[in-house]
Amino acid sequence: MAWIILVIAGLFEVGFTTCLKLSNNFTNLKWSIGFFVCITLSFLLLNKAAQTIPMGTGYAVWTGIGAVGTVLIGIFIFNEPSDFWRVFFIFLLIGSILGLKLVSVH
Repeated sequence: MAWIILVIAGLFEVGFTTCLKLSNNFTNLKWSIGFFVCITLSFLLLNKAAQTIPMGTGYAVWTGIGAVGTVLIGIFIFNEPSDFWRVFFIFLLIGSILGLKLVSVH
């Protein structure tokens, strides 16, 4: 269950980074509120998951999910570049996240 909570926390990290961009330096109230809701939920869920999953592993997975998700949102929503090396390293990061899950004793 802690891993599911951790994944959801990572998805909320993607949410807060996306809302941060759309908030236009916190001038758009709707996206600013979304940012604060997402960041709060992300940290609360990370804290909950870290009660079971080792903090180093949990933080690395949480950050990795956020990084991969944010890059994918950038590519698909904000038309950021998706050249070979960028995609290669995204897959490398996904492999690292899965590797941490596979070697974790929890």
